[in-house]
Amino acid sequence: MTRTAALSAFTAVGAASLASPALAAPALLAHQAPLAIDNAATAWILTSTALVLLMTLPGLALFYGGMVRKKNIISVIAQSAAAFALVSVLWFLVGYSLSFGKGPDAVNGLIGGVQSAFLNGVTMQTAHSLLPGLPELLFVSFQMTFAIITPALIAGAFAERMKFSASLLFFALWHLIVYAPICHQVWGGGYLGGLGVLDFAGGAVVHVNAGVAGLVCALVLGPRHGFGRDNMAPANLVYSAIGTGLLLVGWIGFNAGSAGAADALAATAAFNTILAAAAAALGWMAIEWFDRKRPTLLGLLSGIVGGLVAITPAAGFVDPKGAFFIGLIAGPACYAGAVWLKHALKYDDSLDAFGVHGIGGIVGALLTGVFATTSVNALAEGATVWKQAVGLVGAIAWSAAGTFVVLMICKFTTGLRVARDEEVEGLDYTQHGEAIH
Repeated sequence: MTRTAALSAFTAVGAASLASPALAAPALLAHQAPLAIDNAATAWILTSTALVLLMTLPGLALFYGGMVRKKNIISVIAQSAAAFALVSVLWFLVGYSLSFGKGPDAVNGLIGGVQSAFLNGVTMQTAHSLLPGLPELLFVSFQMTFAIITPALIAGAFAERMKFSASLLFFALWHLIVYAPICHQVWGGGYLGGLGVLDFAGGAVVHVNAGVAGLVCALVLGPRHGFGRDNMAPANLVYSAIGTGLLLVGWIGFNAGSAGAADALAATAAFNTILAAAAAALGWMAIEWFDRKRPTLLGLLSGIVGGLVAITPAAGFVDPKGAFFIGLIAGPACYAGAVWLKHALKYDDSLDAFGVHGIGGIVGALLTGVFATTSVNALAEGATVWKQAVGLVGAIAWSAAGTFVVLMICKFTTGLRVARDEEVEGLDYTQHGEAIH
């Protein structure tokens, strides 16, 4: 039997199974709906899932890897790889259920339940009620890619000094204590979404959440040895440029995929994403050129990422004019956060997780309340800066408190920092026994 014939036979058997009376009406959990498959949407979200996964490996891994010193490149890439592996398993075990399941009424505003732990009840006939045209396992997969990249972003703040064992424990606990609750509060039926907070693709859930967590990590761990004295210039900006390109392409899946369908809204989000990144890059370059008398490649790359961050909460709520202004404002704002604010307060956010993702996410979330329009998305009706600010306060408070608790657990179990001589030698060899020659 040829491969084509085998696939045809399998498809016929699958179609008959889906149509059988015994499987036509599965018992549904509170968050579920019967699958009414939309083939075009399914094809697009399958593609978007691959694009968002590309953002972490190799996109973010290379972006961060090129920004650290040569002796720490492997360690930073290993943290991205570890975030992928660990969060994927946790998402299957309980993360999806806590994020998008329905919890008891008394706590459902804060966190979901555990009915679909181990994906119990998730079948080929079910969909999440948010997107009944998608197979639920595809919805699980797409949302998992967001959960993967969020803790990986935080690693940029504690790069070059946290123990690998501590980063593993941190990723696991942070996913359960911080990410899953905030995801549920905004997207999964929790109280922030109920208040009308708009977050199209993860301004608060991903970027502000990760940025604030990164700031807490930087403050608790303290600066790298030699910070402000030693040369800590990036080892390879070519790696970072390649990583930025992969992030830019992957971000189209991140934002346009969040439309949940292959339609005009997805097209609008895709264009807004590209335009905002370009505008922010120009904005960053302009202020850096004025401030430092020359534009840098790292500045252009950081501006692109800052624009991508800022447009994320707004991508499906604003028109291109709104996207342009969001990007144009975000570039200088992220520069101010990554350069001026960090210098003024003297904290060591190694790769500017807070300066770019925290500040960019806050700016984008607030400006969503300014530029959101019902001509793009009916859900924009009633959007205000005040509602967006309330959502940010809630997400920031939960992220900061939860991250501090997680760090304290790590401190008194694995310990947080490598020894001074290990940090000086480099984490590639001391943590992984590997080195780039």
